[in-house]
Amino acid sequence: MSVTAQITVADIDRIKALGFKSILCARPDAEQFGQPTAAEIQAAAEASGLEMVYVPVAGPPSEEHAERLASLWPDLSKPCLGYCRSGARANMLWALIESAE
Repeated sequence: MSVTAQITVADIDRIKALGFKSILCARPDAEQFGQPTAAEIQAAAEASGLEMVYVPVAGPPSEEHAERLASLWPDLSKPCLGYCRSGARANMLWALIESAE
C-alpha cells in the first residue's frame, strides 16, 4: 500500500504504469469545489484495468472505516494506491488495519 494526495483522471495511466493494480479513495465527494468524484476516478481506473474501492473518511478514520477496508482488502489486487486530499487519512486508515492484524 502506498498513499498520495488527490489524484485526477489524467493520473490513471501513470498510476497503472507505476505498477499499481488498485486504488483506494478515502476522500468524500464534494469535500472541496472542483475535486473529481470517486465515480469519475473509478470509471477511468476500471477503463484502464485497475480496481477501485471507495471508503470515504471525513475527519479521522474510525474503527468502522478500518473494518470496511479490512473486509475489502483480501480480495483487492495489490499493490494498491490510496488517496485523499493530502494522503493523511488514507495513510491513517491503512495504519489502522495494519495494527489490527
